[in-house]
Amino acid sequence: MKAKPMTRRDALRLFGAAGAVLGMGSLRAGDAQAQATGPGMPQPDEKVADTLKRLFGDRPLQPAGDKVKFDAPMIAENGAVVPVRVDVELPMAGDDYVKSIYIISDKNRRPLNTKVSLTPDSGKASVGTNIRLASSTDVRAIAETSKGALYETKREVKVTVGGCGG
Repeated sequence: MKAKPMTRRDALRLFGAAGAVLGMGSLRAGDAQAQATGPGMPQPDEKVADTLKRLFGDRPLQPAGDKVKFDAPMIAENGAVVPVRVDVELPMAGDDYVKSIYIISDKNRRPLNTKVSLTPDSGKASVGTNIRLASSTDVRAIAETSKGALYETKREVKVTVGGCGG
C-alpha cells in the first residue's frame, strides 16, 4: 500500500503540535503571570503616580518651559475623541535627540494614552493624535531625550457630558 503524501495542512498541524509541546517545557510556574504584570505592563486601575514610576523610575520630571508645546482643548465635548498635539523644540541630531513623547491622562483607568518613539531621522519631534478621556482630568505631555532628561507640561481638559461639566 502506498503512503499518502503529507499535505501542507498536515505539516502545519504537526509543527504546531510540536511547537506547543516544546514551548510548554520552557514555562515555569508564575512565568505567564510575570510576563503579563511585569514592570513594563500597566496594571488595571493604575494610578498616575504608579504609571510615572513604571515608565521613568526615579528620574525627575523637569518643567518643559518653552521646550514642549502642548495643544489640547480646554473643553472637550466628546471624551472619546479629544485632539491633542505635542511639538518639542529640542535637538534631533546624532546622539542628542527626543527619544519618546508620552501623553498621559491622570484620571484614566490606564493613564498612558500613547507613547511615540522617535529617532534623529524623524527630523522634528512632534505628534498629533486623538485620545480618549474618561472624565475631566489633567493631561500631560512628556518628552524624553536620548540622554535621559524628561520634560513635562500639562493642561486640564474638561470633558462635558450632555452639556454639563464631567
